[in-house]
Amino acid sequence: MAEQFDVVIIGGGLAGASCALGLIHSNKQLSIAVIEANEVSANYHPSFDDRSIALAQQSVQYLQSINAFDCQAQFAAAIEKVTVSDRGHFGKTHIDCHEYAQDALGYVVEVNPFGRSLHQQLTRTDVSLFCPDTVAKLEYQADAANVTLSSGEQLSAKLVVIADGANSSSRKLANIEFNTRPYQQGAIIANIEVAGGHHHHAFERFTEHGPMALLPMSNNRYSLVWCMEPEHIDAHMALSDDAFLAALQKSFGYRAGTFSKVGMRASYPLVYGKVDALSSHRTVLIGNAGHAIHPIAGQGFNLGLRDVQLLCDMAHRSDLGDYAFTRYYSQVRSQDIATVMTLTDSLVRLFSNSSRMLALGRSIGLFSMDLFSSLKTPLAKQLMGQVKQGKRI
Repeated sequence: MAEQFDVVIIGGGLAGASCALGLIHSNKQLSIAVIEANEVSANYHPSFDDRSIALAQQSVQYLQSINAFDCQAQFAAAIEKVTVSDRGHFGKTHIDCHEYAQDALGYVVEVNPFGRSLHQQLTRTDVSLFCPDTVAKLEYQADAANVTLSSGEQLSAKLVVIADGANSSSRKLANIEFNTRPYQQGAIIANIEVAGGHHHHAFERFTEHGPMALLPMSNNRYSLVWCMEPEHIDAHMALSDDAFLAALQKSFGYRAGTFSKVGMRASYPLVYGKVDALSSHRTVLIGNAGHAIHPIAGQGFNLGLRDVQLLCDMAHRSDLGDYAFTRYYSQVRSQDIATVMTLTDSLVRLFSNSSRMLALGRSIGLFSMDLFSSLKTPLAKQLMGQVKQGKRI
């Protein structure tokens, strides 16, 4: 006999855990199950090499509203200022949180401790956690989705939320296609220590080989994302730490200070990925399971969190999981996702183009933004996550 739930969330990572906590906050009457493949260790120790993500200010406000984030946490660092520049050209612009009466434009959080804190929050709720476990089969009836786990457990739900990432196996079980297009770039990620501290100043720098970003972290570290052609990635990954820091300093310059230490480096290919539909019968997708974007603007998790917010806004509806419910979710979220993915993709193409006329246009645009605050307001709002996604219901 299958155990009955209102919502089964497949994936207990950042998106899935945030979704569970948001649903509980929106409707305490819901019965919720979370299925997570990876066991969460209780013996975690902070590392210089912890990976990070950027939270826009709107994302921070939402997470705080569901008691899922503390700005004073040791794994969080505020972004107070962002400088955007184009290497070899005169244009640049600066965005400061105080121009918009904010304490921060957003925060950089380390994924491991943030994920653990969300998991610990879940253990203090009535959510049923199936961890570690995976989904072996998805079957559908008119009024329910039936989930069979690898452990043999059987669950039934009015709504299934797929949140197990870009390489989602559950998406395949639900017969939802994920279409990808590779960029001619990959990314190197690493944590960098900077002499003199980062002063909560983030940088986005466009180069002839691809964009690079430095996001302020705790303990005078920057989280580096350095995009470049695959052949250059192989060469940079093979460098010694000292040679890598020298190459980074040469490419980036000294506007962020002197780079003094680099942690463990990793690289991955960059793709543009999107599902055919964000929903199917009794099923919706959130986070990277539904969309994969270039890291140029740090919008990945923020986009997924807006998936979560809409779903939680809908949590009180009596038609939970039926066609009207899933169709509304898909229609509303598709607008925001298309806008962000188009904007991000356009930025990649615009700043990867070596045309002198385009370079001049880019410089004039960035320079004008710095002179006239009204011109950079849309960029600032995008960084802070202040977007519209349809009326609240």
